[in-house]
Amino acid sequence: MRKVAIVGVGLIGGSFGLALRKAGFPGSIVGVSSPRSLEPALERGAIDRGVTLEEAASTADLVFLSQPISGILETLRKLGPMVRRDTLVTDAGSTKQAIAEEARRSLTTGSFLGGHPMAGKESRGAGAADAELFRGRPWVLSEDLDHPTARVFRKWLALFGAREIVLDPARHDSLVAWGSHLPQLASTALAAVIDDCAPGAAGVAGPGLLDMTRLAMSSYELWGDILETNAPAIGAALDAYIAKLQGLRANFEGEFKTGSSFAKALRAAK
Repeated sequence: MRKVAIVGVGLIGGSFGLALRKAGFPGSIVGVSSPRSLEPALERGAIDRGVTLEEAASTADLVFLSQPISGILETLRKLGPMVRRDTLVTDAGSTKQAIAEEARRSLTTGSFLGGHPMAGKESRGAGAADAELFRGRPWVLSEDLDHPTARVFRKWLALFGAREIVLDPARHDSLVAWGSHLPQLASTALAAVIDDCAPGAAGVAGPGLLDMTRLAMSSYELWGDILETNAPAIGAALDAYIAKLQGLRANFEGEFKTGSSFAKALRAAK
């Protein structure tokens, strides 16, 4: 693997480039993004230069798509006639089924390996990129692909300190609905209800409130795509969470009226 192209040089794409350099990657790293996004990536050393999508796809051994999901889908539709037969395309999309289906339709040449690094920050852009962002974090791959560049790519992930997990796209989307998407929506709802009903509460809150509402600061552009491409699984997780909250409230009210402890009410909701 001598040349890597990063399409979408933001937080994840920039961190990928920095992680490659820190791990000792000696090859060329090029970026495809807007001039505004490329500038901090170049300044940080995450990429060597900016190029067009056509140049990136036709010359890179590995094409890493790290855009929002809608951007990844759009790029996949363009890549088919551009990539070489031996090129590996991978991605960092937060849902996998829609992306995998589009890759099957659109990539007439090259190979595709779906991916999802379970890492991030509230801050966006290559200016916030971090070579250590993936250390100790899961990096989900959609299959155990037997491809020369895929084998090398996975070795670099290990050097990043990432924990490789192989999950098929449907299983991935089901699990992240619970482990990632539900916490995001719960955090957003908590922040919204406090802002609507008790705007002064934040002024007298301890660090717990900030911890629980931190995710609510995430980008809607990113989460709008996630909600659209994983709606059934997220809906099921939300239904179960709402039922648990309703059970907690019912148990709490019943136990409180009889003089039992709050701890008992909490236990009864489990």
